[in-house]
Amino acid sequence: MRRFCLLIVSLLLITATAHAGTTIRIIEFCPDPYLHDDMDEYVVLSGNGSLDGITVSDGRGGFRFPQGTHINGNLTIARSGPAFLQSHGQLPDLEWLDYSPVVPNVINGDPLRLANTGDELLLYEASVLVQRIAWPMDVKPREGQIHYRENGAWDPRPLMIGQSRFAPATFHNVIVTTFVSPDSSSEMFTYAVDQASDEILLNVYEFSSPAMTDSLIAARGRGVNVSVLVEGGPVGGISPEEKSAIWKMNTGGITVREMISDKTVHPPYRYDHAKYVVFDKRAVLLTSENFKYSGFPPAGYTSNRGWGVYLEDPALAGYFSTVYQTDSSGPSVIPIKGLPGDPEQVHEGKHATEFTPAHFSDAIVSPVLAPDTSNQIVDLIQSAHTSIEIEQAYITNETPLTLNPYLGAAINASRRGVHVRVLLDSYWYNIEDEKDNDEMAALITRIGTTEHIPLEGRCANLLVSNLEKIHNKGVIVDGQRVLVSSINWNCNSPTFNREAGVIIEHPGVARYFLNVFEDDWNGSVTSPEPKTDYLKIIIVVIVILLLLFVYYRRHIR
Repeated sequence: MRRFCLLIVSLLLITATAHAGTTIRIIEFCPDPYLHDDMDEYVVLSGNGSLDGITVSDGRGGFRFPQGTHINGNLTIARSGPAFLQSHGQLPDLEWLDYSPVVPNVINGDPLRLANTGDELLLYEASVLVQRIAWPMDVKPREGQIHYRENGAWDPRPLMIGQSRFAPATFHNVIVTTFVSPDSSSEMFTYAVDQASDEILLNVYEFSSPAMTDSLIAARGRGVNVSVLVEGGPVGGISPEEKSAIWKMNTGGITVREMISDKTVHPPYRYDHAKYVVFDKRAVLLTSENFKYSGFPPAGYTSNRGWGVYLEDPALAGYFSTVYQTDSSGPSVIPIKGLPGDPEQVHEGKHATEFTPAHFSDAIVSPVLAPDTSNQIVDLIQSAHTSIEIEQAYITNETPLTLNPYLGAAINASRRGVHVRVLLDSYWYNIEDEKDNDEMAALITRIGTTEHIPLEGRCANLLVSNLEKIHNKGVIVDGQRVLVSSINWNCNSPTFNREAGVIIEHPGVARYFLNVFEDDWNGSVTSPEPKTDYLKIIIVVIVILLLLFVYYRRHIR
């Protein structure tokens, strides 16, 4: 009897160990995709081994797998194979409704149908529940969002259908040439294009500069393959000047595509807001500025303050080339034909060159892509030991009660003794409202003063700096590391746009941009004063006078 009991216990332990060691789990699903009737909804399992005894359900319907089915890595099961192909560009491994003869089927009970706003996914092994995901508890429902598990957590960032999933990468021994707008941006772009001999891949939010257009056409004329991707629906629409530049590139033999959004196509990003160019898979030019005269003016003319870098490294260029090829494909990217018209005109303001390009070697460079790896900006700020300089077009908070995560990280760094300076734009549309840059700068300074921490915010004095506006999106940490990017500090840019930037570790590069920052900071407005609301004062005065008049009529006859 004792031996029999030991045998039973041993068998139970073996069974329990076998179940405990099973690693098959749901790691991804999309219950609310874009296609009609959600025909492209799907589930991804991950693990290794037999799927005998594995069942996926939502408590009403579900499916199991044909006997002998094995998994080795990830396995995608879609409601409809052709619908999944339409949304994702490839067929799934299995489908749970028989829509395609080339995609194997699972064994259905009642067909699985995932509700959009509230439902659950249940994974059973030999009738034992081993995983449950419920929404809106475990993940928040959103149309077009893919829910995925990474490092033990669901949805570390919003991931929309069609978005890329580039992992963080670091490149060593990169040659860096630094430049800034307005001083030397046009010079640097022309130099980079003139060096190209085989291929130019250009991705930018807006493109209207006639000089940059002519430079690309000249490259195409000497046999360089030039490909251009622009945002198809920028705020305010594509300008007549940009249409003119696109038309001129079309007639010059350059392929121009746009990322669009219409009733039948959902782009992977709200805006294609990146600003980079890849040359011959050996170099990358990346900047905070659009390819307009406001970012790349002729020499001697004023424009925005922006930062840029020209990075020479084949591996790094290959990385950005892959990003470009990914972003320029898919159903939301189509050719665009411009229209003949008047080209963009140069603004009349002059600007004396202070900062010429500078060259540095042996830099360490990490690409920052939004939304893929934009969390690296928080990591950069949190790594600070002594100082953080921030120069931004604007900063907006997540909610009235929640700080922007980048700003929050900087303020927390200041609380541990890091000296933090924040410089914001003061162009009219960034200071005209009651909650914009001047109020933000004042809030930052007030936090520093109240908490007695080394934290200060300022708005740039554009007259002193002789700049049109601050359009930069840059950070300097500890005089060692620099962020150059297109990523605005708002809710949308890091999370839903395609953005591009780099973190560069090199004291010389940091010193270059620190000198530019100091020049902009020293001419800035140190204490933004709250705007006087004269309308409110006038209304109060009128009300007081009316009350006095009524009192006089009633009491003094």
